[in-house]
Amino acid sequence: MLDESSLASTRQVHEFVNRLHPNDRVLLVGDRRQHEAVEAGRPFAQLQDAGMKTVKLEEIVRQKDPELKQVVEQLARGEVREAIQNLERQRRVHEIQGRDERIAAIAKEYAKSPENTLVISPDNRSRMEINERVHAELQRSVLVSNEEHRIRTLVPRQDLTGADRTWAERYEVGNVLRYSRASKETGIGKGAYAQVKSIDAPKNRLTVELQDGTQRTYDPRRQQGVSVFREEMRSFSVGDRIQFTAPANELKVANRELGTIENIEKDGRLCLRMDGGRTVELYPPKHPHLDYGYAMTSHSSQGQTADRVLIHVDTELGAKDLLNSRMAYVAVSRGRYDARIYTNDAQTLGQELSRDVSHSPAIQQEPGAHKLEPQTTHTNQISQGFGLGL
Repeated sequence: MLDESSLASTRQVHEFVNRLHPNDRVLLVGDRRQHEAVEAGRPFAQLQDAGMKTVKLEEIVRQKDPELKQVVEQLARGEVREAIQNLERQRRVHEIQGRDERIAAIAKEYAKSPENTLVISPDNRSRMEINERVHAELQRSVLVSNEEHRIRTLVPRQDLTGADRTWAERYEVGNVLRYSRASKETGIGKGAYAQVKSIDAPKNRLTVELQDGTQRTYDPRRQQGVSVFREEMRSFSVGDRIQFTAPANELKVANRELGTIENIEKDGRLCLRMDGGRTVELYPPKHPHLDYGYAMTSHSSQGQTADRVLIHVDTELGAKDLLNSRMAYVAVSRGRYDARIYTNDAQTLGQELSRDVSHSPAIQQEPGAHKLEPQTTHTNQISQGFGLGL
């Protein structure tokens, strides 16, 4: 079962389908109106358009507040401006023009009722600012310890696409790389970490240093399965909410799973109470893929559920494509009982969030062309589930 299938790129689905055996069956579950893959392609939608058997769930079951459910239904139909107007009538849109004042208001609102509250912001810069501000506000409210522990974390470089990672000039000296695939050519094993030491852009060569001190120089086009990170320091305290930014398989923790710090040992080990109820103990130098769990981007929040969600929308954001109808739909529909938007300009909010950023498929079917026949490909092994507000 492949959940959140709209987030899968063409390359990922191609690799996945090629690994299927003749008798394997796969169920794709997702919502084609939510976020698409960061990389190229929209195969989940294309498979449905090509005639693959699809079961649609039409009833929204997450929202428990009738007025909020009505808004989510409007967003699901693509009626973004009407949905925003509805939120305004419900007094769920708050206009605060100053950026600092707006982020401070979000942090204060979070601290009023931190239990089962999630903040969503479209860009990573504002997400990090909100996380820091909420952390400080919770310390002032004595909900989080004032004793801080500085921890080295690895933050994904989300500005790099798969194509970017094949060119040395797109890397930065000091970047940390994690290899999910082994390579005989480079001698780098699966699961290894390395740090970029030098870059030769004209020859398209990277020189990296592995954890054992050895160095490798290679053409990044010859090394697949590379994740790129920046090192950043975070100050964590007992009581902080944190999220995993990569899977920790040996701990049985998934990417974006959330937990709360219950104790920090003298050697730096973190004792976490995961949202599912179980206890996890980890050593940050071995598991550096951590971040505050107060605010997420809308892409990362897809699949999350909270009783209430606080949404930050700066209509003057430089990366305009991050403000769109998919972001509005995903963000608002995370909340069971409440969703509030904090913006600098309520008047243009509906217009900004109406933007369509759907991917254009690389291959369009020509009029009169033969319809895709499932029996000619591996797609006969896949059924699709199409979930609405699940």
